Amino acid sequence: MRFFINRDRFVHDVQNVTKAVSSRTTIPILTGIKIVADHSGITLTGSDSDISIETFIPKEEEGSEIVRIEEKGSIVLQARFFAEIVKKLPGQDIEIIVQDQFATTIRSGSSVFNLNGLDPEEYPRLPQVKEDLLFRLPQDMLKNLIRQTVFAVSTQETRPVLTGVNLETEEDELNCTATDSHRLAMRKATIERNNESLSFNNVVIPGKSLNELSKILDDSSERVDIVVTENQVLFKMKNILFFSRLLEGKYPVTKGMIPTQSKTAFKLKAKPFLHTLERALLLSREGKNNVINLKTLEGGQIEITSISPEVGKVTEHIDSIDFEGEDMRISFNGKNVIDALKVVDSEEIHITFTGAMSPFVIRPTDHDHYLHLFSPVRTY
Repeated sequence: MRFFINRDRFVHDVQNVTKAVSSRTTIPILTGIKIVADHSGITLTGSDSDISIETFIPKEEEGSEIVRIEEKGSIVLQARFFAEIVKKLPGQDIEIIVQDQFATTIRSGSSVFNLNGLDPEEYPRLPQVKEDLLFRLPQDMLKNLIRQTVFAVSTQETRPVLTGVNLETEEDELNCTATDSHRLAMRKATIERNNESLSFNNVVIPGKSLNELSKILDDSSERVDIVVTENQVLFKMKNILFFSRLLEGKYPVTKGMIPTQSKTAFKLKAKPFLHTLERALLLSREGKNNVINLKTLEGGQIEITSISPEVGKVTEHIDSIDFEGEDMRISFNGKNVIDALKVVDSEEIHITFTGAMSPFVIRPTDHDHYLHLFSPVRTY
C-alpha cells in the first residue's frame, strides 16, 4: 500500500475515528485504526466494540485533490501513537507506505516514522444494518437533543439501562428521555420519516456514545440519517458512519411521572436564577449533598438559602414574574438544577410545584420542546 494525502484533512478524520478507540479494550487489534486505500479513496475505522466510527476521504472534493493512491492495500496502526504522530507532522502532505510484515513508513516534510502495523484481516467487520427503521434530523438539532438530555443519565452501573438516553417515536415526533431516578430531562423534536409506519420505543443509546457523537456533529442544518435495529443504532453523515450498540433492558415508563397540576407556579429569568444557585452551591458543596432551599415570600419574592454548618450560610432574594398559588418551601439538589439551567436556551423559565415532597418541573416559557423534572431532598 502506498498513498499521499493532505495532512489537515487526514488529521481531522483520524481524530474523529480515534474517539471510538479505547486503550482499555481486551481485544488487542481494537487498540488500532484500520486504514484501507482503494481506487475511490481512503477509509479509516476505529472501534471499541461498543462504538464504531468509519470515515471516508474521497480522492478529490470540490475539484481539488486530497488523496493520491499509488498502490491499494490496508493496515492497522496503533491509534495512540498514530494519532499523535500525524497531528505533529511538519509538511502539507503525508506519505504512507506499507511493506512486508506490515512494516509501515510515514513521511512528511523532513520527518520519517517507521511503525509496526497489525494484520488488517484480524480487524472485526462493521455490522451490516438493515435500513427498515430510518429517520432524519438536522445535525444542529441532533446536537441540541444530546446536549439537553445526556447530562441527566445515570453514572451508576447498578441500573445499566439508566446510563443511556431513551428514544421513542410518536407519529412525526421523536421523544428523548434521560433520568438517573433523581432528575429527568425530556426533549421532543420533529423528524423526517422514510415511511409512514416508522415507529419504535425502548431504544436506549449509551450516554457515552452520544457524547462522542456530539463531538463529531456540525452546527449545520445538514441531515443525519439515523437507522435503528434491534441492538445497534447507526448515524450516517456525509463521509462518516457512527455505530453504537444499544443498552439492553426495559427503560422505565416516565410519562406518568410528569405532574399535570400545580399548587405553586412562577416564572423566573433563567440566567439570574442560574447565577444565584451557583453562588448558593459554593457553600452547600461542602456538605457533599448540594442541598439548596427555596422559599416563597410575600409579593412573589423567592428566597434561596444554603447552609453549611462548618462554613456558614448564604441568603439571596429573586423577584419572580407571574407568581400564582400558595406559599411553599422546598429543598433540592442544587447541582442537578444548575446542570439543567445550563442547557436551557430560553430567557425565562416556568417552574411548577405540587408540594414540598413531590417532584417539580422546569420548562422554558417560549416553547414546549423540553422539560426538566427534579425530586426534592428531605432535610429533616
